[in-house]
Amino acid sequence: MSGDWTPPGSSPQPPQNGQQPPQYPPLPPELAGAQPGPEGPRRGSTATRVVAVVAAVAVVLAAAGAGLATGLAFFGGSDDSTSASSTSSSAAPSESPSSSASADEDATTAPDASLQQFYSQTLDWADCGDGSGNECATLQVPVDYDNPDDGSFGLAVLRVPAADQADKVGSLVVNPGGPGAPGTSYAAGGSSVFTQPVMDAFDIVGFDPRGTGSSDPVDCLSDSEIDDFVAMDPDPDTDAEAQASVDALKSLFAGCVANSDDLVGHVTTAEAARDMDVLRAALGESQLDYLGASYGTKLGATYAQLFPDRVGRFVLDGAVDVSLSSRQLALGQAKGFQRALTAYVTDCVDGASGCFLGDTVDEGLQTISDFLESTDSDPLPTQDGRTLTEGDAFYGIITPLYNSDYWYLLTQGLKQAFQGDGSTLMLLADAYTSRSDDGTYADNSFEAYYAISCLDDPASESIAQVKKDIPAFEKASPTLGEVFAWGMLGCQGETLKATETVGDITAEGANPILVVGTTRDPATPYEWAQALASQLDSGVLLTRDGDGHTAYNSGNSCIDSAIEGYLIDDVVPDDGTTC
Repeated sequence: MSGDWTPPGSSPQPPQNGQQPPQYPPLPPELAGAQPGPEGPRRGSTATRVVAVVAAVAVVLAAAGAGLATGLAFFGGSDDSTSASSTSSSAAPSESPSSSASADEDATTAPDASLQQFYSQTLDWADCGDGSGNECATLQVPVDYDNPDDGSFGLAVLRVPAADQADKVGSLVVNPGGPGAPGTSYAAGGSSVFTQPVMDAFDIVGFDPRGTGSSDPVDCLSDSEIDDFVAMDPDPDTDAEAQASVDALKSLFAGCVANSDDLVGHVTTAEAARDMDVLRAALGESQLDYLGASYGTKLGATYAQLFPDRVGRFVLDGAVDVSLSSRQLALGQAKGFQRALTAYVTDCVDGASGCFLGDTVDEGLQTISDFLESTDSDPLPTQDGRTLTEGDAFYGIITPLYNSDYWYLLTQGLKQAFQGDGSTLMLLADAYTSRSDDGTYADNSFEAYYAISCLDDPASESIAQVKKDIPAFEKASPTLGEVFAWGMLGCQGETLKATETVGDITAEGANPILVVGTTRDPATPYEWAQALASQLDSGVLLTRDGDGHTAYNSGNSCIDSAIEGYLIDDVVPDDGTTC
């Protein structure tokens, strides 16, 4: 995009020394007492409040299973002493004593004799060492399930012990989505992620899926290269810009192969699902109880297809329609984010004090569209010396749409940007990609997203095909559609091939699987939950009428009661229940 634009009633002004800082609304309760690092500003300063609020957004994104975002930096993941090994080895995992009474014999029976050494292992739990009381361990799994003797590596696992050990139901394995988000930080999120009844009844167990977090993470780009990748023009104006996007993708995938070990060719969702079954056995559970959000629903559905008899109480929140093509998924997300952005603008227009974006919803959406276009030709300065490009602005705008509690951050970011300062929108973009304020990345979720997604489905479109597709995407999302269309360049440069694929997913024979959808979910549109529930042989649909990504622990007591009743008491809600 390109063009000149002046926001309504303002003149763009870069931040000046001594300029009165913008006034941000009070911090949410969970941020009371938030502190910056030792080199950061004093507590109570505007900069501290902004960084603290954005840190909370990262936590919310992780809890919601948002695309690339995770909360490892803010949840305090495992330190080096408790991280899983990142070196493949052929050493066998330690086996359970034959007289062990802690693990049901059936629970540790491998689906194939060649995998028995992995299914017989025990987890050596130790305090994580961060003062949380959480426990960390390493689970050994094969690099290649077709050739399990060719090497293994360690998955990082974290357990939050049930508050009520006497009446504990069992272990609840959790995954935040992504793909690429570490599950250890998700589990460690505690009450910001899970309701107290669930934390009372279950050991919450999170693991970093293969290739992510501390589980032999794939490495594709340097930190500065990720900065440049994110800042790229998301909707190229010329063939040269489009080719630059293709070249960047090719460099990313070449970097994944050059900088990672052999595991980079074995990070599919199917293999991660097989890892979950090894984890189930190591936990001594005959059936897996599971809560997955966003992409975690695809991981859970894949597990259910591969191991239907091992499915216990499954909750898939913010569901992905696993039957859709990459193009259909992209169109669905374009529509979902447009729906969420429209809800945000509608809320602004309906406010008693008037809306800074315009007097009508159409005017407000056009203001945002014009602003994004303007940042292509005129990037905005920020208070840390970087410039806010259109790519950065796009991520800064969509990030608060994951949770309506943080719409006010989008308002603050846009108002500040209309005055010529892109700082808050840049911080929100950083939260989306797990970028720390020192320029490093808290985890490899950005790189893992591409490595996993494109090994699962290497589909992509040519520049010419994307151009033909733009009208369909703009119909789905007049404001953001072109960005989603160009995202269909997708996996150009991916040279690796998956060793295992999973066909149609029905999970025939599995216990009831609770599929949860939110009517105005931006990232996983409600229609996807409806579809997945119908595709699963034992799917049960639970609907939250509301805004934001995922439904559990989002302030809807009806949803929380239904999920808690199923997980804790095995009471399955009526199919089609709406809250």
